[in-house]
Amino acid sequence: MKIGLQIPSFTWPGGPQALAGTLANIARTADQGGFSSLWVMDHFFQIGGRNPAMGLGPAEDLMLEGYSTLSYLAGLTQNVKLGTLVTGVIYRYPGILVKTVTTLDVLSGGRAYLGIGAAWFEREAVGLGVPYPSTSERFERLEEALQIAHQMWSDNNGPYAGKHYQLGETLCNPQPLSQPHPSILIGGVGEQKTLRLVAQYADACNLFAGMGDDVVRSKLDVLKRHCDTVGRDYAAIEKTALATIALAPGRQSPADAIALCRSLAALGIQHVIFNMPNAHEIAPLETFGREVIPAVAGL
Repeated sequence: MKIGLQIPSFTWPGGPQALAGTLANIARTADQGGFSSLWVMDHFFQIGGRNPAMGLGPAEDLMLEGYSTLSYLAGLTQNVKLGTLVTGVIYRYPGILVKTVTTLDVLSGGRAYLGIGAAWFEREAVGLGVPYPSTSERFERLEEALQIAHQMWSDNNGPYAGKHYQLGETLCNPQPLSQPHPSILIGGVGEQKTLRLVAQYADACNLFAGMGDDVVRSKLDVLKRHCDTVGRDYAAIEKTALATIALAPGRQSPADAIALCRSLAALGIQHVIFNMPNAHEIAPLETFGREVIPAVAGL
């Protein structure tokens, strides 16, 4: 089993002046401690209140732009793969998004994911003047963006003509270092649309460990049925899950993290991505590298 780290919050002691140094310390510790991946949210406002257990605050809390942050992290690390969990399709024109991820992949030595989803945070979009279409249109745009990514990461430089996006040429040079291309991870658990898009276009899915074993198992069963329908090898899709843990006396322990990983592995999850409200303290990351990651590597 692989272990990843998500950094969803930047409101740490010292404020903005200390932020770069704290983030660098987190990234280097994770990279050297055996974490497989490092993720940031692709939000412009903090998503506070949606899941208080994640330790996230109100919209006014500190938030960094995702791809600038990943570029910074790429220069600080050597091993971890890097991605957003996940980019809302409405935030960037797909051709520009693919070029951005390609650049990250090349400059990081082939360590990028394309994390993408249909977007959901209307306040953020309206606040910053980003069009926020209906749910059905956002999913149409997501599917077209996935098609564009596959075309740009191929030897087909020709045009793309979709309902929402029209590209005169899909030139992307240099091509990514990752082969055959950066892994495409779709975030979300919707059974009719999201998991169907995973089966048809993606290399990885992202579920929520907090849904419980029965729900995770059910979602994976749905994904397998979609794979059967479209003729996709279910085993070729990386199954990831997002979980929250706070290693601290009186809260949670390394044993708790190991037990959760074992439970998820039994369901078919291969890559658990933890966010840690106290990651900035560094000691929880060191504990993970020393006690948790070796214990679950063989799952």
